[in-house]
Amino acid sequence: MPSPFPGMDPYIETPELWSDFHSDLASEIRARLNSRVQPRYFARLTPFVTYEVIEVAQSFGIRPDVSVWQTQPTRGGLETSVATITPAPVTSTVPLEIPLELFTVEIRTAEHQQLVTVIEILSPVNKRPGHEAHQDYARKRRDLLRSAVHFMEIDLLRSGERFPLEKPVPNAPYYVFLSRADRRPNIAVWPIALRDKLPVLPVPLLEPDPDAPLDLGAAVAAVYERGAYAVQIDYSKPPPPPPLAEEDVSFDQ
Repeated sequence: MPSPFPGMDPYIETPELWSDFHSDLASEIRARLNSRVQPRYFARLTPFVTYEVIEVAQSFGIRPDVSVWQTQPTRGGLETSVATITPAPVTSTVPLEIPLELFTVEIRTAEHQQLVTVIEILSPVNKRPGHEAHQDYARKRRDLLRSAVHFMEIDLLRSGERFPLEKPVPNAPYYVFLSRADRRPNIAVWPIALRDKLPVLPVPLLEPDPDAPLDLGAAVAAVYERGAYAVQIDYSKPPPPPPLAEEDVSFDQ
């Protein structure tokens, strides 16, 4: 059963679904590109592990602040005093961190494995200032923009902070950015509204090879079907935050 949305489904942005969607979309993009770029190139996944904090409500339990002494007989028949462990008077919690695996799609030459293009699919931690994954990604992004590698950034998340651009672009819930190594600092931008179909993107290769087409809409649709999201999502409830724009509320309903 397909998604009721023509492009990106905002309900997939819920934390319970996003990690599964992210990894499967990266795999789907790799497979689609490998059907296009061989034999001169290949696409592969590069994992990156970070940690996500799970919030657990703090609870404090008060226990008696009393030590108990117990006498036990010794082998010689004499008794000696042995102290039992004093129980902690209160309990608290520490941040619970779980590993989160993120994937990058890389295109390399088959002959020398030269890195040609990097495709990043943003996750919530990439857009959360203060999180170590945001800091790591900011450094990686800066290094890529200073390199001779083409760089594509796919942002299918409405929430979080985006990296600023020098010139304003139309406001939209979703974006794709493409920075070609030979055209920097200029970048191509695809603003994507909730009602829009996802674009067919040009994935740069080395000259004189033409761009490889990536049908992002078909990739997302395939992942939606394969992940059985239709039976996991309750479309009678609001999507995860942020709230939909006013013009999209009637469309969602």
